[in-house]
Amino acid sequence: MQVYRAEIASYQPLSKPESAPELPGGAIVDLAQKSVRLLLQFWGLDRAHFGTSDWNPIGDIIARGARVVLKPNWVLHCNKSGASLDCLITHPSLIRAVAQYAALTRPAEITIGDAPIQGCNFAELSRNCSLPDIAAEIQNTFGVPCRIVDFRRTILSNDATGWVRNENQRPESDYVLFDLANRSLLEDFDWIDGQFRVTMYNPDCLNRTHSRGKHKYLVAREVMDADLVVNLPKLKTHMKAGVTGALKNLVGINGNKEYLPHHRKGGGGSGGDCYAGDSWLKFGAENMYDLANRSSNTGVQVLASRSAEILVKVAAALGGDLNIEGAWYGNDTVWRMCLDLQRILRYGCSDGSFASEPQRKVLTVTDAIIGGEGEGPLANTPNPSGFLTAGMSTAAVEWVNCRLMGFDPQKIPLVREAFGDFPLPVSDFRPSDIEVRINGEAWDPAKLLPFGRPFEAPQGWRGHCELT
Repeated sequence: MQVYRAEIASYQPLSKPESAPELPGGAIVDLAQKSVRLLLQFWGLDRAHFGTSDWNPIGDIIARGARVVLKPNWVLHCNKSGASLDCLITHPSLIRAVAQYAALTRPAEITIGDAPIQGCNFAELSRNCSLPDIAAEIQNTFGVPCRIVDFRRTILSNDATGWVRNENQRPESDYVLFDLANRSLLEDFDWIDGQFRVTMYNPDCLNRTHSRGKHKYLVAREVMDADLVVNLPKLKTHMKAGVTGALKNLVGINGNKEYLPHHRKGGGGSGGDCYAGDSWLKFGAENMYDLANRSSNTGVQVLASRSAEILVKVAAALGGDLNIEGAWYGNDTVWRMCLDLQRILRYGCSDGSFASEPQRKVLTVTDAIIGGEGEGPLANTPNPSGFLTAGMSTAAVEWVNCRLMGFDPQKIPLVREAFGDFPLPVSDFRPSDIEVRINGEAWDPAKLLPFGRPFEAPQGWRGHCELT
């Protein structure tokens, strides 16, 4: 896999456009275009034509006429930390740059899509990131059909009475239903039916999709019909998974969050993984959240949610912490769900069955020019990390991403277990087999350290995942 150490210069126009004869107009005009171009150059793709108008690097990966999906991270339209979106979502200039090089392959179509959290204002996100302009440029300049797609089926909108749930935003025919059944990584560990939870969703719906012997996921059909999926994560810390990048970003190919277990009800001392140890106050808060999520009455929702918040604060005041909803290093659920989706993407067929060999190519380009640290994925603060990574193995890319963040990948279950030995494996090799090149030079992956300062881990992971 490849790493490009970018210059820390924000996303501003370069003082002097540089030549890029392969692109219409023949020049690169911003940092993202320059960075992506250098990354592909250092990778050595289509080396014979580099520097000419015929250079087509991604053409080494897919053939003309392929169907391409770009999957960025569009988790939310605002950053709850108060910082800008630059450290929260995949930057639109990186999406644009990668779409340009994908368009050089003359694909049949390019779809750019994600399923943000249900409360994301997609219209505001799209407007602030100029997403329609990116699609129009690809279509008008390259003659390649390009669509921006919100993969969600459920959206929450806020009006005078509170949150309103809008269901069935896309028909189920736009998705492929998969059931990993006994092959799911959620099957083979200690839990009981009815225990899975995901924030702000009715647990009864989740428990209809995940029970013993049944583990269903609903994946956007555009993704399953693609010949190439370009995974474009923003590299960030994540309260439940430790990190979110190449591996967790693909949660957004699933259309309904009630197919996605994120934690199990109860504390770590009583068979759950919602929080460490036992706490009757936190267990009471969980019950209040369940009441809010099951109710269709706005007044009940508000009262129950506020009661839950009070109980968690009391628990913290009595010597505990504010961690709840699986936001700690002992979360043993979320990584299993994430890797289930990786396996579906790799081996899943458009009819909901599974093949024994990979069905599509997955290229990952990680946006870490400005990384996100702290209480992610919704309230990150910026880390001027200054690099891009790319590779054809999501597991390898994430292993390297962790090292470059200052985290030990062996201490983060999502990354460690991506190299596990199970049916429909995520990776065909071990971390010791990873080959890394930075700016074209070979590096020992076991000796990788952050280029700048290490990322600050989320509170629930601090002291448990860092390199030592």
